[in-house]
Amino acid sequence: MIEKNNSEINVDELMEKIRQEILNRQGHSRSMETKNNADTANFMSNISLSMGYIESLLKNAESRAYIRTKWPDKLNRFPFNLISKLQKFILKAINFLFKDQREVNFNLILSLKESLTINHQLIAEIKTLKTQIDDCLITVDARFQAANEHLNIVDNSIQELDKQIVAVDTQFQGMNERHFRNDSYLKNDLMQQKRLISLFLEEARQRLPEPFNQEQLQTFVSEDEHLLDSFYVAFEDHFRGTREDISYRLKVYLPLIEKANVGTPDTPILDVGCGRGEWLELLKESGYISRGLDINRVMVEQCQARGLETIEADVINYLQSLPENSLGAITGFHIIEHLPFKTLMRLFSETVRVLKPQGLVIFETPNPDNVLVGSNTFYLDPTHINPLPSPTIKFMAEMFGLYNTQIITLHPYPENAKVDGQSVAERFNDHFYGPQDYAVVGYKHE
Repeated sequence: MIEKNNSEINVDELMEKIRQEILNRQGHSRSMETKNNADTANFMSNISLSMGYIESLLKNAESRAYIRTKWPDKLNRFPFNLISKLQKFILKAINFLFKDQREVNFNLILSLKESLTINHQLIAEIKTLKTQIDDCLITVDARFQAANEHLNIVDNSIQELDKQIVAVDTQFQGMNERHFRNDSYLKNDLMQQKRLISLFLEEARQRLPEPFNQEQLQTFVSEDEHLLDSFYVAFEDHFRGTREDISYRLKVYLPLIEKANVGTPDTPILDVGCGRGEWLELLKESGYISRGLDINRVMVEQCQARGLETIEADVINYLQSLPENSLGAITGFHIIEHLPFKTLMRLFSETVRVLKPQGLVIFETPNPDNVLVGSNTFYLDPTHINPLPSPTIKFMAEMFGLYNTQIITLHPYPENAKVDGQSVAERFNDHFYGPQDYAVVGYKHE
């Protein structure tokens, strides 16, 4: 599966960087546009003032550059008007003397006028260019907005695609798990069928042409009890949970093993109904001496393939074969609910007999105090007989000689499955979403 949070290609981070870059550029372009508009307005205002001031200076200079034909009004009064002829002569002399200067002045004024004309044209060009730049900025901003919208669409598409990939991956994992279970079931079932056929042929070769005797028929009947072994293994794989989940749940019992100081060569641990061997594996990893037994041949073979000491045997028959005071602890996880009541009583009786003094007993079973367990999930396993209330099992353990017994409630539903509220909701949650399992723990007297 291609993950969005792939360490090499992080789509979310990449899209966020692109989007942030566009926003930065948009903000930069808008701030630059605002700044440019303000700068241009100030510049044009200053230019206009300067041009007006220059034009006024030129007009004043031009008015003073022409040939003077009379005296200034201040000098054209008494007593200066008495010498009018002399005034005319003086004016002509002055005009003659400053003839070249006037020509230079007129040339300068003409040049300045041409310069003003050019400046007016440049200002007009600048205004036109500014208008064009503003139009370009508007176009660029519109394109940035369009690109951002397009990126949002692409981002949404990627997120939707990732959801679809996750869904497909989940479906694929589910299909793979079902395929693995079915493949395991078919292989185990095929091995059983081959074993039965081989047994039948071997017995037939020994007896033919004589008919089968009672002992041989009993052998076939005994093998018939294993016909559903492969089915139950597949059933456990589907409903029990993964090995990792079960191992994690069973770790809660390790402190009890350590405190009881069992699991040594002198005080070995026996796990009855060991199933897939998660508890045996956990004990082995923790350095404890243990062995398991189960009547399911397929499970026993799987445990043995993992290097776990496992025996195919009936629990009562095996315990009866052991001497007294020979075990340090007996454990059983989800086995006692499979036993008829009389067999359960014999299990407690034999357990107390074979345990060493101070020996430990742990039996875990579904908790019928949880209404959902007692009325529904308990019956998912068709080999379950009856739910066993914790007070009943505690009473049985004490009646057969165990002391310091306690009930440990385990595995409640997660908090998000519970109902919000006050006292009524709390009682409802206790009954429906409380611990799904419990364990009875006890010790043998010295």
